[in-house]
Amino acid sequence: MGRRKGHNGDEENLSCSFCGRTVNDGVSIVPGPADANICNECVEICRQIFMGDKKEEAGNAKRELPKLKVPRPAEIKAFLDQYIIGQEATKKALAVAVHNHYLRLSQPALPEALAKELGDVVLEKSNILLIGPTGCGKTLFARTLAKMLDVPFAIADATTLTEAGYVGEDVENILLYLIQAAKGDIASAERGIIYIDEIDKIGRKTENVSITRDVSGEGVQQALLKILEGTVAHVPPHGGRKHPQQENIPINTENILFICGGAFIGLEEIVRHRQGHQVIGYLDSDTKGRVQNSENAPLAVEPEDLVKFGLIPEFVGRIPIVTSMAQLTEDDLVRVLTEPKNSLVRQYRKLFALQGIKLDFTPEALREIAHQATARKTGARGLRAIMESFMMEIMFEAPDVAGEKTITITPEQVRAIVRQTA
Repeated sequence: MGRRKGHNGDEENLSCSFCGRTVNDGVSIVPGPADANICNECVEICRQIFMGDKKEEAGNAKRELPKLKVPRPAEIKAFLDQYIIGQEATKKALAVAVHNHYLRLSQPALPEALAKELGDVVLEKSNILLIGPTGCGKTLFARTLAKMLDVPFAIADATTLTEAGYVGEDVENILLYLIQAAKGDIASAERGIIYIDEIDKIGRKTENVSITRDVSGEGVQQALLKILEGTVAHVPPHGGRKHPQQENIPINTENILFICGGAFIGLEEIVRHRQGHQVIGYLDSDTKGRVQNSENAPLAVEPEDLVKFGLIPEFVGRIPIVTSMAQLTEDDLVRVLTEPKNSLVRQYRKLFALQGIKLDFTPEALREIAHQATARKTGARGLRAIMESFMMEIMFEAPDVAGEKTITITPEQVRAIVRQTA
């Protein structure tokens, strides 16, 4: 192989039409029509290219995932109880919503009679809105649900999102976080959970107009509509802005559960005004007590309240499950410190136990920590900051403790160290 008869009957040297080498260069050449030839080494390169394309296609192809085991609402609530204190109404609402969502994904077979009647019924997705003050556990709810269901989970901040054409982050980038959490497995990402925090910030109105971002947030809400409802979005593989020359990752959001959360400061006034509970003038002692107690009670939020707050009606319609969370009381914060599986007290006890030290907290010390968090109005989120502030000195000296190596934390220690660091 490598030579052929010329038109005059003489042999002629053939060259590869791709690399230009001839048989004199030690390659074999396959002659083709119209003097188009190819050598054996170029054939091997072509084979590797084709095999690489097939591997890439196989890697990008969505694999079939095993069916989700859909836990009952009671099982979901029991799991949440292990990690989250209080918020009973929110736990039940989330348990039912999440159960229904993943039941919709699994689609178990219906009896024949019902299949004929209900087979064509399309179950719509029910995204969730969590309303509550900072530190009440909104993010923890979403993270714990994803942990129980063993699905990819991602957190996005609504304040970083902007309408296309403005300086900021494209809405589609929140899907990239989920794809990354799924380690690039699109099929797994398409049944994951995304928590969008600070969602109330895109509903605020302001008179300070900026040319660099969408201040009112209405454009961001419009951009989120399709993703929340369900669409095939095209996500930049490395984030940032999309451009025509870039190959984007397609992902279907139809089965992604979106949980949005926000403090919605000022919403309580809108709700009370609608309910006719607006207070004018001075408060007597009974009225003061009722108003103060209402701060620790969930709000009875209606869609019209969210529209008055600044969310557009179409956006409110994409989040049909709305649950309001109460401010944690001092008693709740004491329980947060000790009862959950990952409670701060348990974490510190384990940390000290690794050094051969027994760590104890008096009940009064726990109450003082909770009191400090309540005074700062930081909720459960502030507990760690307070613990770190007074435990730092103790942890610094802990390795040098002699004798029985037992350390007991008292309320006096908490107050003294917190006072120094304040």
